[in-house]
Amino acid sequence: MPPIHRSAAAGYSVAAQCYGKGRPDYPADVDLWLRNDVALRAGKIAVDLGAGTGKFLPYLRRTGASVLAVEPVAAMRAKLVEDNPGIDARAGVAEQIPLADASVDAVVCAQSFHWFATSAALAEIRRVLRVGGILGLIWNIRDERAAWVADLTSIFAAHETDAPRFHTQAWRRPFPAPGYSALQECRFPHGHSGAPEDVIVGRVLSTSFIAALPAAERDQVASKVRDLIARTPDLAGRPEVTFPYVTAAFSCRKLA
Repeated sequence: MPPIHRSAAAGYSVAAQCYGKGRPDYPADVDLWLRNDVALRAGKIAVDLGAGTGKFLPYLRRTGASVLAVEPVAAMRAKLVEDNPGIDARAGVAEQIPLADASVDAVVCAQSFHWFATSAALAEIRRVLRVGGILGLIWNIRDERAAWVADLTSIFAAHETDAPRFHTQAWRRPFPAPGYSALQECRFPHGHSGAPEDVIVGRVLSTSFIAALPAAERDQVASKVRDLIARTPDLAGRPEVTFPYVTAAFSCRKLA
């Protein structure tokens, strides 16, 4: 199997257990997006590519489609299988998907496409899609219109290095892509509610390049995040907070 980015390989091996609590689910609008834009329903076959711990699998399954997951990081894949008994979960990467030609109706990349946004990956996805099949890309993006979220981003940024990120928009470079229609985009407001330790501290610690830090540096990052919570009036002392997000969803179709 081809190698994956070192931040993903190291970080997600460490972060697999905290990923579930730290990362938000998806807004209700996503169910309609999967049915309308990605055209999923009973009788269709969908692939969750770069599936991580499987947070997006319930949404795919609710469409009635048959679903399988492809994930290269063993620790993430193990957590995925633990949380989703009976799922067909395979080791693989976007440049080498363990599926036959023209065998699926949709490939969906939830929080993952920025890791493998290359012409080679798009060609491989096109190989496994049937004619008319859909590539769906979806991300939960931190809403930095909240001042404390922007401050939180500055804590992330100090450790970002060269890890691929949605916010750089580098993932758009392979588009328009040969054999695909133009990308269609929609956005939905969203929020992740829960204990600050889970939805804020856990979110930071589940980030690949933060999780890949030595333990002492990781602890320093967590302390900075807790300090931010303690000095932010909207967060300090609250048993439950809401982390604001915007969910961005994109789709394109495999042409004949």
